[in-house]
Amino acid sequence: MGVMAKESAIAILSGGLDSSISLVLAKKRYEVNLALTFDYGQRAAVKEIGAAGALCQREKIEHKVLSIPWLAEITKTSLVNRDREVPLIRSYDLDNPVVTAASAQSVWVPNRNGLFINIAACYADQHKAAVILTGFNREEAATFPDNSEDFAKAATGSLFFSTQVRARVESLTQSMSKEEIVREALRLDFPLEILWSCYEGGERMCGVCESCLRSKRAFEKGGGAARMKGSFQM
Repeated sequence: MGVMAKESAIAILSGGLDSSISLVLAKKRYEVNLALTFDYGQRAAVKEIGAAGALCQREKIEHKVLSIPWLAEITKTSLVNRDREVPLIRSYDLDNPVVTAASAQSVWVPNRNGLFINIAACYADQHKAAVILTGFNREEAATFPDNSEDFAKAATGSLFFSTQVRARVESLTQSMSKEEIVREALRLDFPLEILWSCYEGGERMCGVCESCLRSKRAFEKGGGAARMKGSFQM
């Protein structure tokens, strides 16, 4: 009997820890033909595009950057609006649902993940790809409902009707915490230094936004802190 052909997949790739490791893990299971990175006016757009591009070059995957300027026009939160300060929380509040809910509200972009998935679904139909890969994880799903397994299942249910390929939304990091994802990255000998996991877009990751704090905690607990030395400003 011949070897069964892998299903095709398209990845939504931000260049951060979760989406990058989800993509690398998925390559063992699927034929990943294309990765999409979105520029919606976010502060870290240039850095995210660079990180995603570096990963795609390493993995020999076609990389496409899609600009969505109108999303920036209707987004008033601090992730896009430079007139507002990105919320800063203390590391000991990362598991405080009241504090993290307020932080999430400050960086919320209207229907961002829903929009990304539906755009990716257009490419999935075109490329006959059965799977749309995302970088969701268990830890942030507690704060952001559009990172949850329930959301992925609901989106898949919708795509059953709106795509001919009946694309599925999957994340190979969905059940993991950030710490577990770091451990998986180290097992894969992944080049952590190419990642960008910061809300800001400076020379180095700011080290103090919630996204940086979660990443730093994960690197410290997961064993990757030494590899990331010099990647954060603070």
